[in-house]
Amino acid sequence: MSQTIIQVDAFTDRPFAGNPAAVCVLAAPRDERWMRDVAREMNLSETAFLVKRGDGAYDLRWFTPTAEVDLCGHATLASAHVLWEDGHLAPHETARFHTRSGLLTATRTAEWIELDFPATPATPVDPPAGLASALGAEPLWVGTSRFDLLVLLRDERTVRGLRPDIAALRALDARGIIVTAPASDEHAAYDFVSRFFAPAVGVDEDPVTGSAHCALGPFWAERLGKEELVGYQASARGGFVRVRLQGDRVLLGGRAVTVMRGELLG
Repeated sequence: MSQTIIQVDAFTDRPFAGNPAAVCVLAAPRDERWMRDVAREMNLSETAFLVKRGDGAYDLRWFTPTAEVDLCGHATLASAHVLWEDGHLAPHETARFHTRSGLLTATRTAEWIELDFPATPATPVDPPAGLASALGAEPLWVGTSRFDLLVLLRDERTVRGLRPDIAALRALDARGIIVTAPASDEHAAYDFVSRFFAPAVGVDEDPVTGSAHCALGPFWAERLGKEELVGYQASARGGFVRVRLQGDRVLLGGRAVTVMRGELLG
């Protein structure tokens, strides 16, 4: 039996930018080995699998090519986009997802989708041995969130110019390494810049990482004195994430565009 699979570029309004995710809306649950095989076949940073529940919400799981993850922003954005675009949900309906990180929701306003995610603020730690040499830059501050290391660097130019040692980053005890700096003066469209490296889960560099902004949001809100911010993830593809702090939640805003539809025959 074939299965429709849809590729969506998230946190962008144009094809071939932002972060690509594959989305499968399943009629019934499939076994974990099959989902892992599909994710490896797609070879994107995330493939999302959804199964509708009796209450109208969806069970949602995310897989990299090598691992299942506990929280993923761009594939959740892509999943919500598919549910509305393909008529699984009416345009005004809230998308509700049961996940490893609890209940997540998505709402739509015009072309923008807003995700309601848990905040994962980072607490300061001593830099792990080898971090500076692995990044090729000296950290000004290092913290650890629920999932990742958060590293403050000197300026936007340093973040954009990083050419890290991926094998050395893979050896660090974290899902991923978020590097960040304030936006340069000439970039008024955003407040901070970041990049995200996660070789430990099979993603050397993620193009635009929603879940990283669950840590970046509280970090920059405190330092900039703002509860609404815009982040730019400066990967080769690049993408913007709107961030709003709301208590212990972070509201992440982005856009999405479908770029491919296909049928899985296996």
